[in-house]
Amino acid sequence: MKTTKTLLLILISIIFSCKKEDTTIKIIEIQVEAPFKMPAIKVPDFSNSKQFLITDFGAVQGNKELTSKAISEAIAKANKIGGGTVIIPKGEWLTKKIHFKSNVNLHLNKDAVLLFSENPKDYLPAVHTSWEGMECYNYSPLIYAYECKNIAITGEGKLKAKMEVWEKWFARPKPHMNSLKSLYNLASYNKPVEVRQMVNDTANFRPHFIQFNRSENILLEGVSIENSPFWTIHPYLSKNVIIRNIKVKAHGHNNDGVDPEMSQNILIEDCIFDQGDDAIAVKSGRNQDAWRLNTPSKNIVMRNCTMINGHQLLAIGSELSGGIENVFVENCNVVDGAKMFHLVFIKTNERRGGYVKNIFVENIKAGAIQNGILGIETDVLYQWRDLVPTIERKLTPIHDVHLTNVSAFKTEFLSRILGQEELPIKNIFLNNVVVDSISTQKHIHEHVINFNELTKIK
Repeated sequence: MKTTKTLLLILISIIFSCKKEDTTIKIIEIQVEAPFKMPAIKVPDFSNSKQFLITDFGAVQGNKELTSKAISEAIAKANKIGGGTVIIPKGEWLTKKIHFKSNVNLHLNKDAVLLFSENPKDYLPAVHTSWEGMECYNYSPLIYAYECKNIAITGEGKLKAKMEVWEKWFARPKPHMNSLKSLYNLASYNKPVEVRQMVNDTANFRPHFIQFNRSENILLEGVSIENSPFWTIHPYLSKNVIIRNIKVKAHGHNNDGVDPEMSQNILIEDCIFDQGDDAIAVKSGRNQDAWRLNTPSKNIVMRNCTMINGHQLLAIGSELSGGIENVFVENCNVVDGAKMFHLVFIKTNERRGGYVKNIFVENIKAGAIQNGILGIETDVLYQWRDLVPTIERKLTPIHDVHLTNVSAFKTEFLSRILGQEELPIKNIFLNNVVVDSISTQKHIHEHVINFNELTKIK
């Protein structure tokens, strides 16, 4: 009887203790206006959370081992008490991978730099991640959150990747392509993700910089990001994400700014993108993997951003097999000389399936664009065309794309829309899309139904 009472008292104590600790992290809801029904985005508020300075856990500048250990222990401590903020103080701190836990804010003070090692061994053991829309086990992202809730990266500091090794991996020699073929076949025939082990001496699958994987209630605010082995910010199978007031400069191969993939309820605002690839590339998985996961990317808003360099302001695909809908880009500026191919580029192929609908782009100003304002292509296969066969053919319905109040200095064409005869692209609306000069042809269209234009050429 005494033992039972003791256990009951312990249980009550634990319950009240957890309840008290959980109050350190508040959840706030952000309402976002969009031309579709946009749910409020839930993000954590760490303003009253306990702080954990990494030097109190043994971090030493220039000592990768001690600093990595200190960050990991500080994150674990913050998580254990129900939530807290891990502080990176002024100075340069060399580190290995960082793995998040729930209810943790990683905060970089002004003039703080987290410098990530270029040694691939520092990103082992392999973790459950993805490569170009296919799930696998690969090197850990430099910053990785898996099944986490209520997390943040904030502050005025910088996240920077050392690139000496990753730059050598930009090339895609035959051994790398053979590994791609292997992963493609494993995914296409629905082999378990656990057997898709892609860390070996020749695959050289570069890790993402930041991946939020199967996580929710995420805030990324204020920091600068420099360099990246692969995609820079990758919300994957995640929801409720705000990316605000960040600066990204990454000019390596596949260095998109933000790649929301099979993710929902996302706001990207007041950011500066200086990319070697797309500013924002909305994706939703590749082929059989995405059909299995069955999670569209939707309710994504990007506003008040500036693009200094990069291929597209908004790219959709080509990994879009889970479907993409409700994307709104407004009030963005693309500086002249950005080496841009398109403002908006939607790309797919006969292997993807999925769908694209309800895309809205409004109030955009751009300089010279190499190709055109709007590109939609349904036969984009890149190196995959001859590398692997089409195992299962599924076309992608694309419809309801709206561009309003868009201007550029000059382009090759205004729109190039190449649909398929058996599945035409439908309902494209250009309203006050203005270009100073077009060098070749205004519109290049194949298999398009209901194209509407109210556009003037100066």
